[in-house]
Parts: sequence; C-alpha cells; structure tokens
Amino acid sequence: MERQKRPKAVILLGLLFLLAIIGYALRGCLLRSVADRRIARLEQRYGLNIGYTDLGMKGLSTVSVSGLTVVPDERDTLLSLQSLDVDLSLWMLLRGHVYVESVQMDSLLLRFTKHDSVANYDFLFLPPRPTETDAPAAQSTKQPDTPTDYCLRTNRLLGLLFNLLPGNAELTRLHITEQKNSNFVALHIPRFSIHQHRFRSSLSIREDSLSQQWTTEGELNPSEHRIHATLRAPQLTVPYIRRRFGIEATFDSLTCSLQQELADNSHSILCGQAEVGGLHVYHRRLSPEVINLDHGLLDFRLNIHPHGAELDSSSLVRFNALEFHPYLRAERTQDDEGHRHWHLTASVSKPWFPSDELFSSLPKGLFSNLEGLRTDGQLCYHGLLDVDFACPDSLRLESSLKGKDFRILAYGQTNLGKMSEEFEYTAYEDGVPVRTFPIGPSWNHFTPLDEIPARLQMSVMQSEDGAFFYHQGFLPDAMREALIQDLKEHRFARGGSTISMQLVKNVFLNRNKNIARKLEEALIVWLIETEHLTSKQRMYEVYLNIAEWGPMVYGIHEAAEFYFDKRPSQLSLEECIYLASIIPRPKHFKYSFTPAGTLRESQEGYFRLIAGRLAQKGIITEEQASQVDISRVRLKGAARAYFETE
Repeated sequence: MERQKRPKAVILLGLLFLLAIIGYALRGCLLRSVADRRIARLEQRYGLNIGYTDLGMKGLSTVSVSGLTVVPDERDTLLSLQSLDVDLSLWMLLRGHVYVESVQMDSLLLRFTKHDSVANYDFLFLPPRPTETDAPAAQSTKQPDTPTDYCLRTNRLLGLLFNLLPGNAELTRLHITEQKNSNFVALHIPRFSIHQHRFRSSLSIREDSLSQQWTTEGELNPSEHRIHATLRAPQLTVPYIRRRFGIEATFDSLTCSLQQELADNSHSILCGQAEVGGLHVYHRRLSPEVINLDHGLLDFRLNIHPHGAELDSSSLVRFNALEFHPYLRAERTQDDEGHRHWHLTASVSKPWFPSDELFSSLPKGLFSNLEGLRTDGQLCYHGLLDVDFACPDSLRLESSLKGKDFRILAYGQTNLGKMSEEFEYTAYEDGVPVRTFPIGPSWNHFTPLDEIPARLQMSVMQSEDGAFFYHQGFLPDAMREALIQDLKEHRFARGGSTISMQLVKNVFLNRNKNIARKLEEALIVWLIETEHLTSKQRMYEVYLNIAEWGPMVYGIHEAAEFYFDKRPSQLSLEECIYLASIIPRPKHFKYSFTPAGTLRESQEGYFRLIAGRLAQKGIITEEQASQVDISRVRLKGAARAYFETE
C-alpha cells in the first residue's frame, strides 16, 4: 500500500512544482492582467487616461513599473513617473497581506494646474461616473443605513498606512507643483532616503518669487506603529495658504508625532504630539497685527471607540508659559426613531496657578488691550460644555474664573480703568471710525445718570440686562439659553451679552472684529468687574451715553432729541419704553412704525411686558402699567423726516 501511495505523492509534488514554475514564468502577465482591469475601471469612473511603458515582476516579490502617466480627460498631465520598484514581503503576500519592505523611485512629477475654473484635479471632488459593473448594484434593494464604526475605520486606515511605509527607500528627483493661472508653488526634493526607518532630507520650496530651503528628519516605524517628523528652516514661510486664504504664516520649527498604542475591534488609542516654535500669523480677521506665539504644544491621547472619539484629560496644551489639560468627547448616538445625533462634551479645569502665567502667555498681536498687563496673585478656571444635539434643551454650560489675592500691578497698552473718568469715545461702523466725543461734562450732550429718568434706566435694563447691578459681568443662564436657541435655529439668532459685555465691546474692542474678540472681551469684563476698576453706576452712565439709538445718534440726549424733540428728563413712560425697544437694532427703527408714523400693533406686547416689569420694580404703579398706550408715541424730532420723504 505504501509503495502505491509514494508514486502518487511524487506526481502531486511534481505537478505543484510545475504549476509554481508556470506561475513564476507568467507572474508578469498575471500582474498586468489584474492591473489593466483595475486601470480600465479607474479610467471609466473618473475620466482618466492611465498608461505605462512597462509593468512586471523582478524576482518573487518586487513589482516594477516604468513610464507611468495619469492624464485626466482634456486636462494637463497630473502625474508622471519614470521608474518605481516596490519590494513586498513574500511571507505577508502568502498570508494575503501587502507589506512594503523597500522602495526605489526616480523622477516623480505631480502637477496640479488650474486655469480659470478648469483644473486637472477636479475629478477628485466629483462623484464617480457609473460603470456597467455598477448597474446591478444600483438596481438592487437599498441596504439599510448602518452606523459608522469609527474604531474599525481608523484601524483599517492606519493599518494600510503602516503596511505601505517602507523601512528602506531611495526616492530621487521628486517634484510637486501647484499652479493657478500665473501663480505657482513648487516643491523639489533631490533625494529622500529612508534607512532602517530613519529619514533625513532637504527640500526646496518656491512660491512665485519667494525661494526657501527646508530640512526634515524623523522616523517611520511600521512595526511599532509610530511616525515622527520635524521640519526646520529659518523663518519658514508656509506656501499656498496666503494666496488661498489670505493668511501669512511663518515658523522656525514644527514637530509632529503619532503612535498607535492599542488597536482592537472595540478600542483604539492614538498618542502623539504637535509642537511649533516661533510662530507668526497674520490675517485681518484674526487681528490687525501679526500674532506671535513663541512656543505652542499639543500632547494628545485620543481614544477612538466604535461610535465616537475622546480626547483624554491627560492630554496637554501649552502656549508659552500656560499649560492646561482639555477633555473632549464626541459620540454618535441613536434615538428611538433611528435617527443618529452627535453628543459633544468639552471641559477644561485648571486649579490655582500664578495669574501672570495667563496674561504673559497671551499671543502678542491677538489681545492688543491686554499686552503688557502685569498681575499678581492666583487664578483658577473651570469650564464645561455638554450638548446633546438630539435634545438641545438639555445643554449644560459652565464657565468660572476665580482669583485669589489677585491684583493688577500695571496696565499694558490700554488703561482698563479709563471709564471711571472722562474719556474720549470713538464710534465705529464696519471697522471705520465715524464719530469721536468725550464721555463727561465737557460734552454738551453728556447726561449724568441722576438726570436720566428712572423709568428709562429701568426700561433699558429690563430689556437688555435686568440683573446688571447684581452680577459680575456674566450671566451663564442667559448665554446657555442663547446657545440653545442658536442650535435650534441653526444660526446666530440670539446673543447672551450683558450690559458689561456690550460696554467693553464698544469702548475697548469696537474696531477689532476678529475671532479672538470674544475671549478678549470676557477677560476685560472679568478684570473690570472683579477689580472694580469702574463702578456699576458709572458703567451704566457710560452705556446710556454711548449707546447707538439711530443713524449717527449716540447717547440718550441725542436720542430724546432725535425722536421726540425733548430732553431726557421730559420723556414720557411710553417714550422711555420705546427707546429701550430699539437698542438691539437702532438703524431699523423705521420698521417699528407704520408709514403714517404710528407704532405698529405688534409692539403692544413688548410695551405691556416692560410696563409690567417696571411696576414689579416699583418704578410705576400697577394702574400706570395698565394704562400704557402705544398710540401716545409720536415722532416730533428729526426722525419724522424719515417718513415725510416717503
């Protein structure tokens, strides 16, 4: 029996050996057959012309291609490559995985061109064209939408990335260019070498007439799932973004690292760091001056789950001397009806720390009013934002900055206590100064607080900020309600500003309409209110004397004259309530009136509301509140001309 089995085994081994020889001999043909089918599909789906001079195998595991070109239909050539040899791991191939061990590449040219509205890369942003093989799928029954597994997607993407990163490589003559009409950016790398996962190279960058030399070094370690890279240059100017976004950015060094510490079906952990030195940024919407950040660092630990991701509280953010640990979680949840929504949680808590760490670390150029401010004492901060987009009403908002033995040693560029005395106020419209006048006795239109009727003071306060004399500059509940309404209406429908915040915005920040203004506004309000740099009474006096009440109408004196040809002390109850009603939109006062110059009936509800609040505060009687009549509001001042000309 054993003698009969032995010839069969020999024959089987011989056949396998013969098949191996045939497979080895035909490996190039098999590769080209598979590649040509894939290429044909890509050409049809994306409108491309992909060609090569030669494609084959060297040895058992090296794929070689030469003369590769990619040309979009009726567009400039996107890619050309003279030669590429990719050495794959034979063992991993036998197991069904692609793992790159080394790469040899020469003369890669990648050209992104755009002439007017025609670009050779626009196919990247268009849906793929349907193919014949897509037709049956299109006719099949649509599968139910399944939630995205973010952990699985991350693991697959990083797995592919680390499998393709070679441990050794020699890349020569690499050119990447971007050209839009007459503007261009060109990146040239003469040689990029990777030896045992370490790399170092020089890069030449040219943008229009500007030329730069960069150096880069780092590590690509697929076995440990780690990437580390550093980019250096004296005053490195970031190309492209100035032309594309109007941002000028330079820095001395940039270091980035990423490591995947754990990867399974339920959890993936990404750790890394991004560090920048000598950063200078300019954009008119950020600041009218160049923003300087000496040193910035993000040391992060990101936990990725099937339904979301979490920035662990062990992560660290540092800018200049200030450090804090942020926490952020974004999770996709599903309600009872099957709709998916995001649930976002963000928090920062920093226990007691030297106050000057904050104020000395603010990037120069971004907080101009606080530059040079010196303080003593300690601060602590707690902030929380929790938003379930499926139920905006459940939103939680907490923000608290506290001081201990805190005091201001010296003001910087701006005297934050200037409102306590007479000062010059400049009104701006769209960032352009339109009027400058003193807020004090030397201005003939200035009205002291004790000469402004109590019913006008209270009407404005009940309309804008009823707790002004009791809070410390902020009303978290009002900001929370405003944010809830904004989320529901998907727009900035309502603000949560207090009178203190409005005052600081107008006196200190009117000309600075940039992204960081809200943070600077909050810091100045906190300083003024906490340190009592200006009394509440004086703040309210300033507010009523600089408030805009109409076209080029500033302060209560001009408002009373413009609408009613009266002094503030002569205003009736209805006139006081009316003036309070138009503060949010002073230039649109005409919409409150009919063409005949009488108040619209839609205003009656507001008048009843404010009158009722005045009665509750004891400013007027219940009887007076019940007798409020909007028909008594008659324009007698210069405002009448806006209706007489129609």
